[in-house]
Amino acid sequence: MVRLTRFWKRMFAHHLPLFVTSAVVCAALYVTRPFNDVITRLSFATAYPALILMAFALLIGPWKMLRGEKTPVSIDLRRDVGIWAGILGILHAVVGQCVHLRGRPWLYYVYEHRRNGPTGLRHDLFGFDNYTGLVATLILVALFATSNDLFLRRLGAQNWKQLQRWNYVCFVLTAAHAIGYQTMEKQKEPFVLTAVACIVITLCAQMIGFVKRRRMPARA
Repeated sequence: MVRLTRFWKRMFAHHLPLFVTSAVVCAALYVTRPFNDVITRLSFATAYPALILMAFALLIGPWKMLRGEKTPVSIDLRRDVGIWAGILGILHAVVGQCVHLRGRPWLYYVYEHRRNGPTGLRHDLFGFDNYTGLVATLILVALFATSNDLFLRRLGAQNWKQLQRWNYVCFVLTAAHAIGYQTMEKQKEPFVLTAVACIVITLCAQMIGFVKRRRMPARA
């Protein structure tokens, strides 16, 4: 009965608002973008909400720490925000494979065979953007699959927390992916500022939280 109560509390307090907000923002981006096809619109509409939610999830821990609140191994709000960041991030990654080079997604990662052109793995900006996005997505899938009480009980608090700390690596790779595509596609200033703000604010908050954690044992 306790689990059921907690489940419904999370559904109404976290998941429902996150679903509605994500749907509204994605829909607004989808209908206002001047792209001609559904795939490009959907890829763009899911990219920024996924980045914002990922940043939001990483801000919850430092915010609680700065307020002097306890930061347990698992925080329901952080986990639920991360779940929606995972949903949108994975959706963006899947759809994104079809935006450029339609029907040939492997060319995101290797050069097209040409007599006088480069061969092998891509090592240009386009390749960098796609490889960082690919690795970030693989980490995101693992985090998304294990962000539940079942894995928390099976792995134990410490092992589960060590696994979840890969979200920092995921965010750094996502930030690199976002900056790379902002540069390559020459996005408009509001979107560039949104991406940069998410990245800078999150990195600063995590740095402050790291310093505060390092000082806590010394004070004790």
